This record gives sequence, structure tokens and C-alpha cells, in this order.
Amino acid sequence: MSYKNAIGGFDMTQIRLSHPHCWARIGALGVLLAAAACVPPAKAQDLGSEQIRMLADAQLLPAVRTFREYLGIPNDAHFPEDIRVLVDWLDTAFRQRGFSTTELATPGSPLLLAERRFPNARRTVLFYLQTDGQPVSPVDWDQASPYEAVLKRKVASGRWEEIPWERLEGEWDEDWRIFARSASDSKGPNVQFLAALAAMDSAGLQPDFNIKVVMDTEEELGSPNLPEAVLRHREQLAADMLVILDGPPHVSNEPTLKFGARGIATFTLTTYGPRVPQHSGHYGNFAPNPALRLAEILASMKDDAGRVTIPGFYDGIELDAETAEILDRVPDDEDAIMEKLGIATTDRIGGSLQKSVQYPSLNIRGMQAGWVGTQRRTIVPATAVAEVDVRLVMESDPERLLRLIREHIEGLGYYLIDREPTDEERRQHSHIASFTSEISYGAFRTDFDSEPGKWLSAAMVNLYGDEPIKIRTSGGSIPISPIVNTLGIPAVSVPTVNPDNNQHSPNENIRLGNFAEGIAVCLAILTQGF
Repeated sequence: MSYKNAIGGFDMTQIRLSHPHCWARIGALGVLLAAAACVPPAKAQDLGSEQIRMLADAQLLPAVRTFREYLGIPNDAHFPEDIRVLVDWLDTAFRQRGFSTTELATPGSPLLLAERRFPNARRTVLFYLQTDGQPVSPVDWDQASPYEAVLKRKVASGRWEEIPWERLEGEWDEDWRIFARSASDSKGPNVQFLAALAAMDSAGLQPDFNIKVVMDTEEELGSPNLPEAVLRHREQLAADMLVILDGPPHVSNEPTLKFGARGIATFTLTTYGPRVPQHSGHYGNFAPNPALRLAEILASMKDDAGRVTIPGFYDGIELDAETAEILDRVPDDEDAIMEKLGIATTDRIGGSLQKSVQYPSLNIRGMQAGWVGTQRRTIVPATAVAEVDVRLVMESDPERLLRLIREHIEGLGYYLIDREPTDEERRQHSHIASFTSEISYGAFRTDFDSEPGKWLSAAMVNLYGDEPIKIRTSGGSIPISPIVNTLGIPAVSVPTVNPDNNQHSPNENIRLGNFAEGIAVCLAILTQGF
């Protein structure tokens, strides 16, 4: 028997003994593949850690080639024509791995659903993959194109130096990185999952559960069409549990499971001054400045400790002793985190990083009034605008929080509208502000001892020998609550990328060691029985 045929076209010479996970595995892998060729499909849960790693390692170079091709497809959801190409690529990739696929139409870009059934499966697991990415500003990237992946290593000066892809054929360093838009958020997890499927098939293995995969093409837009699509296609999406392959792990880069995430709502607040910007020499001290008024409104919402001062904002959140103990188990080095962030003190909400994200937040994400830098000018601005996000937790009703914020602004004496003021309104009201809001999606949270929690923990223990770090609620937001609430299933996130990946920023990247390890993690999940 040829090893090349046994592993689906992979040449055995591609296994690099220099890689730490490949030492002394050639003989054992040969035995595993020979056995796979001589017997009917085996139950995947029979695999141990070493076998998982050998099969995952064998898929690394093919996965990198696939990854480079996939990264080359622009995926900004503002451009549906690019998403069309992306969906077609994913459709082909999953069909090649034995899945049937269906496009779930929405008013925007479609969701893609892939499904593969296995004999005697006792469960159905739905996997969530994000496929779209943040917009790019090519001039801010240290490479020719954000969609043309490059391989880099860090040199003594701390600068990232490009190196040829051929270097992966020999010895390579786990700290080398692949730079491209969506390398980590979230095309990396997509390809890690595809590679794990290929590894499973190469050994003739079958999971004891059916697999469904839903691919979200508008996550970075806030998944505006997801809730309605899940409701309309709930029978096609039906499953026993949801596994989310998205997001970074704990800052330590240790194996992590996340059992919840905050939701998100946003609002735009605009204050008004003169109809058009006015010369500050002529009208300063006469025409009220909307930037100052906006600053006063925002400053009134928080105290010096960073706590929201609006009465009732934190109602319903109580961290009992058991919950506090769970949160305290997360091994955060807060001094190191503060050093990395370059801050001398923190907001005092909850008493620790993990406890702070159990509360809703109010964050000014952007402000604009007049001009700055080389465009600065001596004017009284016509308007001042603040964009604010409100992170939501399970205990907080987003409509109630937004109502409390509106009432707070009105309590400061503002005439609140949701549009530009009319001339008559300008004459009648001295303090005018526009307030518009949107609720993207709510929070979700799953118990540690839920069925997916126990199953995924067992997969991690099988691979690593130890329990993973378990995070009760992630501070970031992912659009999972519509799936959880509509389908009535528990959900857990499995992060597989490096925490310092520059997601949403220029020079986004994935660490090569994390890319390789993510294939093993996905394979460990696929080969874990219930």
C-alpha cells in the first residue's frame, strides 16, 4: 500500500521530523493508515492524542495551500459580488468533502448550510463558521495586498520580515505568521475545520454524530439577516448543540472553551449648534458649541471609576460565590495585561477582568466634530456625533437599557428626536439631540456541565491531557443568540487562533503554530464520542 494513496494524495515525505509534533511518528502513522485501508470505517472516538496529531500534521501543508487560495478571495460583506465568489468556493470545498450543501436566502448575502450524515449517529452537531471579514485599507498594510497572504518571521529588531513560502517544506518555526485579512477572523478556523475533515477521511474514520455547518456571510455587518433566516430555516438547521469556531483563546494562548458571549446594541447621538460651521472669532461665546454639549452628555453617563451612573443600568446582575469562584479560576495576569495595554489603572467594575465582562458596558467607539490635524480650523462646529456600543449580558434587556439611556439624556434637558431638527424646532428648543439605536443580537451563555460542555472538555483532555481554560462569558460579541434561542440548543465556542492576531486591524495574522494546532483541535472534536 502507498502512503500517498492512504492519506488522500498527501506525500509521506511532507511530514517534517523537525516539527515538534512529528517526532517519532512515522512508524505509528504507517500502522494507523495501513489499518484504515484494511478495515471498514472505524469509529473516530477510538483515536488517541498521538494518532490525532499525526493525522493533523499530515494535513498541514495541503491546508496552507488551501488557506492561501481562500485568503485571496475578498470577503468584505459590503460587496455582495465578492461574497458570491466566497460562497461558491465554500460550496465546492464542502462538497469535495462529502457534504450536501444548500444556500439559505436572505435579503442580503445568503447563508450556506452544509450537511453530512453518518451511520448510527446519535447526535447532530451544528458548527458555526464566520466567513466574511472587516473592510481593508491597503495603504495601512505592510504588504502588497491584504488579500495576498504572505509568510513572515520576526527579526531581532522586532520587525516582521517576509520569507518565501518554500521555507515550509523544510524546518519551520511555530512563531512564523501568515498575514492577510481574515487570517484569524475567521478564515483560519474555516480551513482548520476543512483540514480536520480531510484528516478524518484519510484514516477512514467516522464520527458518531451527524455534522451540519452554517456559514455566516454577514457577521462583520452584525449579521442583520441571521435571526429571520434561522427562524425561516429552523428545520434545516435543527441540531442537538452548536459549536462555534470563532474568536481568540485566553490571552495566555492556552487551550480554551468559551461558554457565552455578550450581545451588542448601538446608538448614535448627535448634538446641534449653528446650521453650518461658524468662525469661532465672530461667533465663539455666542453660538453654543455642540461638541462641548456632547462631551457633557457622555461624561454624565459614567463616574471616575468607569461605572455607568444611569440608575438601573446594572440591575439584575449578581455574582454569587459559586460564579465568582468559576471566574477566579481563569488564569489572568492582570498586571501583564495592563502593561501590554499601556495603562496604569483599570475601570473598577466587578473587581477583575473576568468579572467586569459579566456586566453590560457603555463604550464610546467614535466621536466627530469639526476637523483635526492638518485640517483643523477655527470654527464652532455645526454638529457633534458620538457612536456608542452597549455590550449586553443575559440578565439585561437591551430595549430597557436603551430606554434608560434615552431617558437620561432627556433628563438633562434635551429635546430628543431621531432625525435632523426642523427650523421650527431650532427656534423652540435650546438643547436638541438626535438619538437613533439598533439592537444587533443578545447575549448567550451555556452551563459548564451541559452536554456540549462535557463533550468538548473531554475532547480537549484527550488531546492535551488536561482540562482547558473555561471562560463563562467572552467580552466580545458574536451573533449566536438567534441560533441558540430559535433552535433551543446550547452553544460553546472553541477558539483556535492566537490572541495577538490584530483582528479588525491592519496586518491581521495567524501564528503558524496556532494554525497547525487548530487542525488538531478540530480533529479531536470530530473524533470525540458522546
